[in-house]
Amino acid sequence: MMSKQTNISLPLKLTFFIFSMVLNCMGIVILQLSEEKITYDKLGFLESFKDIPIAIFSLFAVNFISRFGTKKSLIFALMLVGICLLFLPFVKAFWFYKLWFAIIGTCFAIGKICVYGIIRNNMTEEKSLAKTMNSVEASYMIGTFSVNTGFGWLISSQFGEYWKFGFMFISLVSFFTVYLFAKNKIAEPQNKTTTILPDLSGFGKKIFILFFAVSFFIIFIEQSFNSWLPAFYKDHLKVNSFFALQASSFLALFSYTGRTITSKIIQRFQLSNYFMVCVSMIIVLLIVISGIQFYSSENAKILLFLFPIIGLFLAPLYPVINSKMIAKIDKEKINAFTSLIVSVSSISSSINSIAISVLFKNQILTYYSLYILGAVLMVFVLAYSYFKISAEKI
Repeated sequence: MMSKQTNISLPLKLTFFIFSMVLNCMGIVILQLSEEKITYDKLGFLESFKDIPIAIFSLFAVNFISRFGTKKSLIFALMLVGICLLFLPFVKAFWFYKLWFAIIGTCFAIGKICVYGIIRNNMTEEKSLAKTMNSVEASYMIGTFSVNTGFGWLISSQFGEYWKFGFMFISLVSFFTVYLFAKNKIAEPQNKTTTILPDLSGFGKKIFILFFAVSFFIIFIEQSFNSWLPAFYKDHLKVNSFFALQASSFLALFSYTGRTITSKIIQRFQLSNYFMVCVSMIIVLLIVISGIQFYSSENAKILLFLFPIIGLFLAPLYPVINSKMIAKIDKEKINAFTSLIVSVSSISSSINSIAISVLFKNQILTYYSLYILGAVLMVFVLAYSYFKISAEKI
């Protein structure tokens, strides 16, 4: 995968695979804790304990990574995740989930900045970078699929009460990834950051503001599915927990397919055109879904199959828009830029989770698809403006 360090491909993919599972287990946690009579408003704020530490620490993570090095920082983050996963099955208090997600979020901030930095330092051409990012980010979708499928089977089995012990598998994968990183040499960037906060000068231009706005709403949309789709299936479509999780797994499977196909064919197309076609397809699907919800409710079960198809077109958006901008960023500023991406993403995720919990609390889930459609339309308008000026030199 990498032009200079092909042997680092597997641990990079495993890193995203691990963080995908621990971040996207939020949907499982919400589903399980809601059955323990924990209210949706409390569960809606649970995501903030993951996202706010990501938003805050990502700005300081650049200094941390620069001081200790990319390799050591990645190993530290993965080790801490692995240890936290070992403790989770033995603690029942709700407050521990808040602490657990805060630690996971902090480690993710470190991990994502390191991974993006490694990719940028080994790729220069825009389409090659897009291909690489889609390939690595595809493993993120495999993690989402695996965590929903695996926990779905575990929860529905005779050992369902021990569902939290499934996190021990992720812990083992974390320790294995640490072993792989320890074996390999990783080229470290030459620049060293000495300030507490990264140098964010130059990121206030219109093109950056538009980029971050597009990223904000893409994450807004993704989180609407990743964390809340199982609960939507169960509460609104009245399916059991097992089927709710399996149906959500198909969203991840289609998302993986979307990113894998994109990594194979992206060099044949202009990035902006590819992006806008994907957004347009999502709009069409959501209009069809909304029509079924409002005018053909007796056929609502077909939504179990329509929602996952959205993943085919949604998944490529984030890697494509990121790769187009990252290719323009100087290598010396890539960590600072990635820290802003992580911050914006986490803020979006937190705001969305609180907002969407209101839909669940007030049982107005008929508007679930319209809520998401509004965010997709924002992406379409903002992305059109972004691509229009993206030819400008940064």
